[in-house]
Amino acid sequence: MTTLGYLGLFIASFLAASLVPMSSEVALLAMLPLGYNVWGVVLVATAGNYVGALTNYFVGKWGADFFLSRYITIKPETWARAEAFYQRWGRIALFFSWVPIIGDPLTAVAGALHVNLRTFTFWVALGKFTRYLVLLALVHQVTPIW
Repeated sequence: MTTLGYLGLFIASFLAASLVPMSSEVALLAMLPLGYNVWGVVLVATAGNYVGALTNYFVGKWGADFFLSRYITIKPETWARAEAFYQRWGRIALFFSWVPIIGDPLTAVAGALHVNLRTFTFWVALGKFTRYLVLLALVHQVTPIW
């Protein structure tokens, strides 16, 4: 992916935020010794990862009714508990949408529950941006690669 530069990083980050098992961190870290701008790398990775999460959001928003009515039976009380959880913890939970395994379903459920798109965007983008900054700061402490 590094041969594609920023586009490759965007694609890797997008796919990593989908249900495809992929790591955007490897692509991000591989670009720095090649001389790519640190802020450019962080912003492109954040954008790709956010767009992937946004895709999950819309799959949840537009696909939930179809799948829930045809293939999955969820009791009304279970759905009510999910809504109550999101009312209480949704924003904080969306900040952690970058966490492997739980992050992708969180963003799809946010769409299914019709979480406000501005709220979704703020918390998801902030979480993903913070994750990449922390990753780079930790790596830079161990081995300055740029």
